[in-house]
Amino acid sequence: MIIDTHTHIFVEEFDNDRAETIQRAKDVGVEKFVLPNIDSQSISALKKTVAEYPDEMLPLMGLHPTSVKENWQEELEIIKQELDKGNYKGIGEIGIDLYWDKTFIKEQQEVFQTQLQWAKQMKLPVSIHIRNAFDEVFEIVAQEKSPELTGVFHCFTGTLEQAQRAIDLNFYLGIGGVVTFKNGKIDKFLHEIPPHHLVVETDAPWLSPTPFRGKRNEPAYIKYVVDKLQEIYQMDRKELECVLYNNAKNLFV
Repeated sequence: MIIDTHTHIFVEEFDNDRAETIQRAKDVGVEKFVLPNIDSQSISALKKTVAEYPDEMLPLMGLHPTSVKENWQEELEIIKQELDKGNYKGIGEIGIDLYWDKTFIKEQQEVFQTQLQWAKQMKLPVSIHIRNAFDEVFEIVAQEKSPELTGVFHCFTGTLEQAQRAIDLNFYLGIGGVVTFKNGKIDKFLHEIPPHHLVVETDAPWLSPTPFRGKRNEPAYIKYVVDKLQEIYQMDRKELECVLYNNAKNLFV
């Protein structure tokens, strides 16, 4: 049994074969799919997918950092209205992204901190997106640190020191296709981190693992992520999957 803790199978890239994609994932043992929202424009597609597959989908609601623009206050209000409906398993995808554009860095920081505060109030886990922004994310998470704040550092690509810091802040590390890349780097130190600090994810349709790099990712490819972790930890496959499943279940189910 596997839970894909971060997949966007509600987006248009899957409109032509969503049912088949979900079935392929089930065929390799994926039991649940955690669906992080992007912004106000993605909500209807996310909710439609959840309605079609209510037993399998675990929806999150949040405002992605790359969607923080001039209208961020309006976007954030829409997200809050959705969260107040009480149908969500967490808050995400939230965070800070300084890779593409630093124009709205102050707004990204405010939006991120606000959503962390909602998470504590609602006792919901968060899915944190970080790109070129580990220092900025750690600063805000440390400010908001509390027993009520937990979640996952999605698509973790940091150093061993950053991994340990995230764990110390009560977070899991989201391990996806990057762990299979020759230049992914995290595979060089993951053996120093017990697997009970990890969850697995695909970020489909993006970040396909080797051997599918450059092609559309899908939840069935989580198999290759688990394969790599089994190689790293030299664990029995069923034992490893059980650990990863229980970690994800503790967070989102």
